[in-house]
Amino acid sequence: MHLDTLPGSARTGDGPMDPAVVRDVSRAVSAAHLFIYLAPESAQEAAGLGVTDRGRAYLAFRSAAMGAVPWYVTLAAFYNFSPRAVRGMTGVWDAAPPERWQAARFLAAGRAMRRVGVPLTDGHVAEARSLIDPVVAGADYAGKVLAAANASVALPVDPLVALWQQITVVREWRGDAHLVVLADNGLGPCDCLVLHTATGPLTTALARTTRQWDDEEWSAATARLVARGWLDADGVVTDAGRAARERVEAETDEHCAALWGPVGNAGARRFASLIAPIAEAFTEAETFQA
Repeated sequence: MHLDTLPGSARTGDGPMDPAVVRDVSRAVSAAHLFIYLAPESAQEAAGLGVTDRGRAYLAFRSAAMGAVPWYVTLAAFYNFSPRAVRGMTGVWDAAPPERWQAARFLAAGRAMRRVGVPLTDGHVAEARSLIDPVVAGADYAGKVLAAANASVALPVDPLVALWQQITVVREWRGDAHLVVLADNGLGPCDCLVLHTATGPLTTALARTTRQWDDEEWSAATARLVARGWLDADGVVTDAGRAARERVEAETDEHCAALWGPVGNAGARRFASLIAPIAEAFTEAETFQA
């Protein structure tokens, strides 16, 4: 652990981290990481390991960095999935060990990025690595389970995929921090998902399909948010609910300010601009369309 990355240590050589910069670079990181769950290459690689169910493949790919953990551990790390959804991954480590899932994930990422023509030159990749590597190396991983697991994975030899893996570490770091904030704000696994769908852009249909909360559980979570004044009687988000959602995001940004301290505002801005073409290439390829 580095003393300059302890919580609250968000001052850098170019001054305190700007919350807007932290939000922007976090969005860029999330966007650059996202394609792995939707690109056909992931499904193809999973099928090669004997798993054709998209949900089971998602769970295996994303939790592979943690090793052959029981589904209970994956449930704890993923937070907003129902137990019945994560229980479905039982047997994936029998189909193939986590190391093969991780290798297949890297293959899928590389194949997908080259199929859509991600326009990053060797120079762009090297510059991006010069910015993200000190962020990953200097991060405080206490309580950051998925980030720590991904940081422990050996980087692949493919420079573009290695950059994507470093992006994955930072994406999961923010996600791990987000779970702490959700719990601190009394938003349980189903409650946070209901609020998320009420404020967009995640649709209720997609959330219910992938996270598998049943009607009774979804209704109970909705009722809890209505009681807090965050949803109205029809389940529509209120001004108080929107403010609560923004507070959760802002508090997560506060956690992430120290993460970007090693490169400061200028470095974070530059990194966001360098990796933006990844998401843009997949958007142009219509990867994110429903």
